[in-house]
Amino acid sequence: MGFITGKKKATEVAHSVWKNIIQKGDTVIDATCGNGYDTLALLTMVSDESYNGCVLGMDIQQEALDNTSSLLEISVEENKRKLVKLFKLCHSKLEDIVRETPVRLVAFNLGYLPGGDKTILTSPGTTVAALHAACRVLQSGGLISVMVYIGHPGGRDELEVVQGFASDLPVEAWTSIEFEMLNRPTAPVLVLIFKK
Repeated sequence: MGFITGKKKATEVAHSVWKNIIQKGDTVIDATCGNGYDTLALLTMVSDESYNGCVLGMDIQQEALDNTSSLLEISVEENKRKLVKLFKLCHSKLEDIVRETPVRLVAFNLGYLPGGDKTILTSPGTTVAALHAACRVLQSGGLISVMVYIGHPGGRDELEVVQGFASDLPVEAWTSIEFEMLNRPTAPVLVLIFKK
C-alpha cells in the first residue's frame, strides 16, 4: 500500500516481496551489488541462528564491491558476513558462481552505480544473458527481481528488453508482474518473475 500512496519506494516493495519468498538457509544472488543495500537485506533474510544461508554478490566494479563490503562491515557481525561471497563479474556470468545449490532468488538493479561513474551502465545484451542464466539456476518457487532505473540514456531500452523477456516466458511455468508509476515517467520499474 505504501507504494500505491507514494510513501514507499519501489525497492521497499521488492524487499517486502522477497521476504515472502526467501526462507532461512537459502542461497540467493545479488547480481548487481551497487552500494550493498540489497546484499544486506538479502543477508538478513537468509541467515539463521546457526549461520546458514548464502548470499552470492557480484558487480563489474570494484568500487561497488568495496562499498558493499564496507556496509556489511558496519552493519552485521563477522559470522554473518561470512555468509556473503562477493565476485567481480558481470551479471551475465552468474552461473559461474553457482555450484549445485538451488537458488531461491536472483536480484538485479539495472542502470549505474549510485554515486559512481554514470558512464558505466548495465546494457540490454548482458542483461538478457543474465536473465536467461537466472532462469536456469532458479529453483521452483523462486523469484527473479529486476529493478530497472529508466531516468538515464538507454534506461528505457533496457526496460523494453526486460519486459520482452518476461512477456515471452511460458505461462505454465512462470508468472511475470510489473510495478510502474504511470504519472512519474522516470521512476524505477520493478519487474518480478516467479518460477512455478
